[in-house]
Amino acid sequence: MTTDQEISMSVTETGATVWLTGLPSAGKTTLAYELAGRLRADGHRVEVLDGDEIREFLSAGLGFSREDRHTNVQRIGFVAELLAANGVKALVPVIAPYADSRDAVRKRHQREGTAYLEVHVATPVEVCSERDVKGLYAKQAAGELTGLTGVDDPYEAPESPDLRIESHQQTVQESAAALRALLTERGLA
Repeated sequence: MTTDQEISMSVTETGATVWLTGLPSAGKTTLAYELAGRLRADGHRVEVLDGDEIREFLSAGLGFSREDRHTNVQRIGFVAELLAANGVKALVPVIAPYADSRDAVRKRHQREGTAYLEVHVATPVEVCSERDVKGLYAKQAAGELTGLTGVDDPYEAPESPDLRIESHQQTVQESAAALRALLTERGLA
């Protein structure tokens, strides 16, 4: 049985998509989970749409051509907008290397009247290569992998993101606090 308070909370909860873009090993997913924990602790409904999980379950079969990457980003953008339109904070740590793909997601949100924030996790490729969370930079350096975003495949950094985070110059907690402050400033948290 649903109480009036639960109904009131679900009606008044403002959803939003927070798209975290950046190079592989930039810290997007780590930041998303840190922020998710903070938002959940304050009673917000939150989902993290991790790019690797989406590729496995929603975009299986897609490769890494420009067209396939665009399709993947549009699928994620659709799911994120659907969640956000229903009062969920959708945190989306996805490389999304092409500006036109990210712009299409932003425009979809605008058409639907759904809040959308683009966050550039602006970690230099040298730092990402040192972190190399998934071993991709090592494989690329060894000639076992081609098409690595930011190395031998393009990454179009956002020109005017809602927030730029220099994850190599601050802690995850500081980055999450900055992002949380932006959400609060925009009336989304």
